[in-house]
Amino acid sequence: MNFNLTEERQMLQDGLRRFLADSVSHEKIAAATESATGFDGEVWQGLTEMGLPAAMFGEDLGGFGGAGFDIMVVFEELGRVGIPTPLMDSALQAGTVLANRPDIAESMIAGEVIAFAHAEPGSRYELNHVATIAKKTDGGWQIKGSKAIVHHASAADRMVVGARTSGSQTDRDGISLFLVSSDQMEIRDYPLNGGGRAAEVTLDCTVRDDALIGEAGQALGHIEAAHARACAAQCAEALGMMETIKALTVDYLRHRRQFGQPIGKFQALQHRMADMLIEIEQARSAVINLCGNLDGPQRDLHVSAAKNLIGRTARLVVEESIQMHGGIGMTQEYALGHFAKRLTMVDHRFGDADYHLERFIRLSAA
Repeated sequence: MNFNLTEERQMLQDGLRRFLADSVSHEKIAAATESATGFDGEVWQGLTEMGLPAAMFGEDLGGFGGAGFDIMVVFEELGRVGIPTPLMDSALQAGTVLANRPDIAESMIAGEVIAFAHAEPGSRYELNHVATIAKKTDGGWQIKGSKAIVHHASAADRMVVGARTSGSQTDRDGISLFLVSSDQMEIRDYPLNGGGRAAEVTLDCTVRDDALIGEAGQALGHIEAAHARACAAQCAEALGMMETIKALTVDYLRHRRQFGQPIGKFQALQHRMADMLIEIEQARSAVINLCGNLDGPQRDLHVSAAKNLIGRTARLVVEESIQMHGGIGMTQEYALGHFAKRLTMVDHRFGDADYHLERFIRLSAA
């Protein structure tokens, strides 16, 4: 099989890699996390001008990509520099559920950040676990509830909010999506381990009828599609981080000397490094497989298979790289410290390795 990128994707990868190499540094990432938005506005503007949000949308919505391998190319490069951006939560997740609103897609392609607020306290990764209630009123919809770990909430003027319009708390039917202004909710913002910011959001507001996205009670399928695409992006981003950690570790083994020679010549460390390289290549194969099946009938099966493998491989890469670096690998000043924390947190977004193993078994048996 031919795994080479198309000419257009190769150009996108090359241009993005050059831009990020010139624009991103360890110090800039640390400063961005402490800022009000959690990301570097100047870098985000540059990425928008390059067309990265447009790469998340199909041509029918004014973009030029939207396929699984477009997602992989973009997020692997973002992962290589470990930079937090709102691309995954805004253009990818919110953009997927807003596919029937080309006017909003145009706004996101231009750089608007729209947060995706669906997960709730206690939902334990289950997309149909929605306790937030939306009741129909004469003036629109009254929404009441809370959302957990809403990424880039402080940078968004609008949020896509999941709420239950009918049924019980865990029913698959009865979930709807609303586009809500951020000034209609209470936002408690905080920094994330590994970079970026998120928030706990409390809603007790009334929105107009036109805030409803799509048909009432039929949003779960769109949410699942957004979740699958976000999982693919997260896996690709993790792959990029693994590649950078690998490069940092190889460089350290070449230059750190002990007993008069580079420690990379010690056979025990060579074996550990070889094991890590094999696991990273296996992770790459899993991401390629997922992105190739992102629009297929067994999408969710491939999502869980890849996310489980990425979670396990990420843990191994972090542990082995820190072991081979010694104490310097834990310091905040050294780049590995940031990448280790950010890669560790990958397993806790969109379902950890244990969750996806159970989900894979359940889907396989269905």
